[in-house]
Amino acid sequence: MSAPAGEKPPRPARGMYKRFLIGSAIIVALTTIAVSAAILLQVGQLVDDFNQGAAKEGSISFGKNELTRDDVGGAQTIMILGSDHRVTDQPGDKPHSDTILLIHLDPDNAATTVMSIPRDLKVNIPGAGSDKINAAYSDGGPHLTLKTVKALFSTTGHPFKINHVININFRGFRRAVDYVGCVYADIDHRYYNPPGTGYATINIQPGYQRLCGQDALDYVRFRHTDSDLVRAARQQDFLRQAKAQIGAKQIFDKRDKLAKLVGRYTQTDKGLHDYDTILNLLKLVAFSAGHPVREVPFPAIIPTDPKDTDLSYDQAKLDKAVTQFLAGKSAKGPKQKPAQQSTRRRHRKTSTPQGLERATKMGQDQAIGAAKGTTFPVYYPKNLATGGQYVDPPRPYRLRDLDGRKYRAYRMVVKLGQPGEYYGIEAMNWLNPPILASPDGHRTVNGRTYSLYFDGSKLRVVAFRQGNAVYWVTNTLLRTLSNKQMMGIATSMTRYGGR
Repeated sequence: MSAPAGEKPPRPARGMYKRFLIGSAIIVALTTIAVSAAILLQVGQLVDDFNQGAAKEGSISFGKNELTRDDVGGAQTIMILGSDHRVTDQPGDKPHSDTILLIHLDPDNAATTVMSIPRDLKVNIPGAGSDKINAAYSDGGPHLTLKTVKALFSTTGHPFKINHVININFRGFRRAVDYVGCVYADIDHRYYNPPGTGYATINIQPGYQRLCGQDALDYVRFRHTDSDLVRAARQQDFLRQAKAQIGAKQIFDKRDKLAKLVGRYTQTDKGLHDYDTILNLLKLVAFSAGHPVREVPFPAIIPTDPKDTDLSYDQAKLDKAVTQFLAGKSAKGPKQKPAQQSTRRRHRKTSTPQGLERATKMGQDQAIGAAKGTTFPVYYPKNLATGGQYVDPPRPYRLRDLDGRKYRAYRMVVKLGQPGEYYGIEAMNWLNPPILASPDGHRTVNGRTYSLYFDGSKLRVVAFRQGNAVYWVTNTLLRTLSNKQMMGIATSMTRYGGR
């Protein structure tokens, strides 16, 4: 209600503002003290639970200068090693570092960054010469791996610092995924190795679905038909989706058993068995909890000879990647047009965008297969990435949400020319799956509004809602499709006339 003419609306006295601010500060301070006290009380128990669950070999002794001492409240870099040592291994068998993952936490950065080092990367291993980096773990365990990674990432005058090392037995990964309630993941294609092939057995169908224990472990470790880079991208994609779904409260509510579980299946440096160190790390994690997770890809060079499995690197590009990793700055995405703005034109051009080809008939054939058992309208893309091919018939299937409600879905899979390169077209009548939470932007084209999800500057997912269903296009794990290709495929999505 506006004030009468000639009168000014009443203004609170300056003292009232001051009292309000002081009161707010007191409330915030008391709340912080209460929360901190709760954390302090819990950390002691968590450390006890962790140490109780830890085996005798649960800690790793590092030399004085091997790990960098934590700065209270400062950034930390953690190296996570995933061992492929199995119960069935024979005595004397050397385990390999199936995964070498670096995580950088900094409350002052815009993002938490992760980088996976390909295990087939050819590097100089101190004291052993040139070899694949996973040989460092076989020859010298976490110690030699730490020394190799630090030497690889250090630049002239700027030694690379690592604060903690966590060595995970993958059986612990499997149990932890089960305990936190599994993870919904967007599976790009079918992963299949039947028993007796000599490869780890796996059978996971394509499409958005809930992965639990053994399936999750098989998925992140699969490498039979993929390059090492694709495998690393898959692991980081799974971690990103897990972080988006597993909340801090969920972890806190199950903290006791998780601490024992982690203790049982991991080896860590001695610092992570210490009360003050763990408290400092927990604070850092809490302050970084709201930050997005950004993957900084390792700039590996793929050999031109398909028989050569060794990956190499360019030092200048690696130095740039390390700088990005430590800065934690997400690359800026392209400027988006306002959601209400339409790009409809009176005389629409029929030419296909660059990097795409018209494949209406193939799309219609896919739609016919997707319509089987699907209760909502089927949409298919008229555009196909140049050189892409649909993989087998589409997959109509059912899935459940966390409350057990049933939904229908279908998945179309397109294979590109390089090994492990697939993009997908997904649809379902579950209108709010976790993958579509928190879009980074929107764009309206020809009257249809698309939700955009970025990974740095590259489009990861383009989605739209039509009636009682949602539809989306997923980029490859290596984000091979350009943003124009992603939009060109999504905007060509057309309703199948037979439905």
